[in-house]
Amino acid sequence: MDSLELHRAIAEGPYEAQIGSALITMVEPHEGFDREYNRWYEDDHFISGALAMPWMFAGRRFVAPKRLQGMRAPEGSPIANPLALGKYISLYWIIEGRQDDQAAHSTAINRRLRADDRILLKRDHIYTSFQTYRGAVYRDDAVVRDIHILNYPFGGHVLEVIDATEGQREALIDWLKADYIPSKLKGSDMAVATIFTPIPLPADKMPDVADIPGLDDRVTILWFSDNEPERSFDALFGKAEADLAASGKGKLAFVAPFIPTFHGTDRYVDELR
Repeated sequence: MDSLELHRAIAEGPYEAQIGSALITMVEPHEGFDREYNRWYEDDHFISGALAMPWMFAGRRFVAPKRLQGMRAPEGSPIANPLALGKYISLYWIIEGRQDDQAAHSTAINRRLRADDRILLKRDHIYTSFQTYRGAVYRDDAVVRDIHILNYPFGGHVLEVIDATEGQREALIDWLKADYIPSKLKGSDMAVATIFTPIPLPADKMPDVADIPGLDDRVTILWFSDNEPERSFDALFGKAEADLAASGKGKLAFVAPFIPTFHGTDRYVDELR
């Protein structure tokens, strides 16, 4: 990109401080490479392969020690089978209207990183995709705005993936916003839930990552809690599978609690298996 092209890329197009999409990437390090993966991701890839890119303005990593892996559901999940797969998850916010620009840059930089032997291949993508932002539901007016979520010191995060009844995803999202999510937020230590729907990866994506199934019917909810999620996980999500089935609007594909990593350290690495 020459200086004129760079100027146009900056001077034209959307640049509001608003979430338009997210990169959600849940990954399983190969056994024996947990520490190496953690250090590579934080010391290099979190920056060079993500936050240094244009239009990606916030990011946060979370981890699931073994005690949290045992709380996941449902058995036979189409996301993680066995359920323990996906011990780390990273979340990134992308400026509204810049998804295509960001994805193009992501592909280009990752090709360069791969050529320079700066991609650790000893890991598997369990749930990785770009996803369109569909809004947030807040517990109350005191909760930080959505753009600040990944910079705020929340005590925990829950990933919930729901597959809508065929052709009913919009109806499912409306119900989630009006009923399902508010009922869990009210009076709980769960502060906010953000809703996303997955989109296809770029055609020139990296060969080690594939589109997740169910793109047309899947909904992803990212929940954020004031405290570690195990304190209220059973009360809030223990009946999620039954509640969703009873609604007739969707089916639980995956629900899993995480806690924040201590960035720059290997805390929790020895608690993964």
